[in-house]
Amino acid sequence: MDTRLKDKVAIVTGGARGIGAVFCAGLAAAGAKVVVADVLDGSAIAERLGERQLSSLYLRTDVTSKASVENLVAETVRAFGAVDILVNNAALFADLHTKPFQEISEDEWDRVMTVNVRGTFQCAKAVAPVMIGRKKGRIVNMASGTAFKGTPNLLHYVASKGAVVSMTRSLAREFGPHNICVNAIAPGLTMSEAVVDNPDWTGAASSAGIAARAIQRAEVPADLISTLIYLCSDDSNFVTGQTVSVDGGALMR
Repeated sequence: MDTRLKDKVAIVTGGARGIGAVFCAGLAAAGAKVVVADVLDGSAIAERLGERQLSSLYLRTDVTSKASVENLVAETVRAFGAVDILVNNAALFADLHTKPFQEISEDEWDRVMTVNVRGTFQCAKAVAPVMIGRKKGRIVNMASGTAFKGTPNLLHYVASKGAVVSMTRSLAREFGPHNICVNAIAPGLTMSEAVVDNPDWTGAASSAGIAARAIQRAEVPADLISTLIYLCSDDSNFVTGQTVSVDGGALMR
């Protein structure tokens, strides 16, 4: 049994479904007390973890709202006494449709940037006083292999994840003196339930992604867990500012 995160307190944004829900289960299985933070109803995720005698709490959270994010941190500290881990997973992707950049509306561009970029910034800002005060913490941002590949027909998403990579590096510099590590994970196309339900990400798109990998199979959320646990644990005490590609070898740097 993996107990590397025993008694750590972890917030997972976008934790109600897909990769986020799997992250919540994986962190809890490693011993963490998990807060499922999402605009969607994550109570079922928290209840399932509770049935397994794992500590979990659902807090409705809109990462684009400063007040909502600040409430998330305050309620987490009230319930569990600290915030040791922040996983910035909330993002718009699964429900997007591919299109030439000229067809992306300004409203859609702003919506993606607000959730994927500003949301990540606001969550990091909200946990900063707690982590800095305790002189320890882990922040794991969710990037994407698309940011390094220049994937076409998804410009707003690709640009947002490029920003996440850059933010990860700058935040690592600012948090470093406080013994707080900031890293990112860059998955390939991951077949969560919401992605599977979007025809833009199945069929030819999925097959092309698999063909580009050294390990030629579909990527699933569980493939990301071991890297997440590593980056959240003391095993990565001297690792910060890094973006780790977990995509079966599609991207090699």
